[in-house]
Amino acid sequence: MRLSPLLASLAAATLFMGSAQAQPVPAAAPVTTPVANADGVIQLRSGNDFDVTLARLKADVAAKGIRFFDAIDQAGLGDGAGLKIRRSTLVLFGNPPLGVQFLEANPYAGLDWPVRMLVLEDAQGAVWLAWTDFTHIAHRYRITNRDAQFKMASEVAASIAAAAAAR
Repeated sequence: MRLSPLLASLAAATLFMGSAQAQPVPAAAPVTTPVANADGVIQLRSGNDFDVTLARLKADVAAKGIRFFDAIDQAGLGDGAGLKIRRSTLVLFGNPPLGVQFLEANPYAGLDWPVRMLVLEDAQGAVWLAWTDFTHIAHRYRITNRDAQFKMASEVAASIAAAAAAR
């Protein structure tokens, strides 16, 4: 799979961990940053409102031929329990021929597969996409023999997030 220089820069940025500072990427590329209060989580600010971001995420997953599993409206679940949270939807998707390779390497990696990408709205109304850094997942499950597969997963997740966030 070949990525454009823009997506390659974005994919490289998703591998950064260790501080709350964004890594420099070309001005045309959206900036992904680690989340300061969550280990191994990357976020990307969307240029769209919540509904458009969510719809674009689902559309890009479908366009790439990736299997869509579910979208869980977490705010709706909160409402049903009498608890109010900001808008938040967890989207589950994946490519079984790729993801199952992580399960072969360590069956407990099934706790993080299929891929989960969160669309959420912050207190200021900004919409964010967040997902777990695949390097973090590799370290978490001590998977050392699937570097190319983790790289591909990182590139695809970054591409999906970028498509959903783009204006």
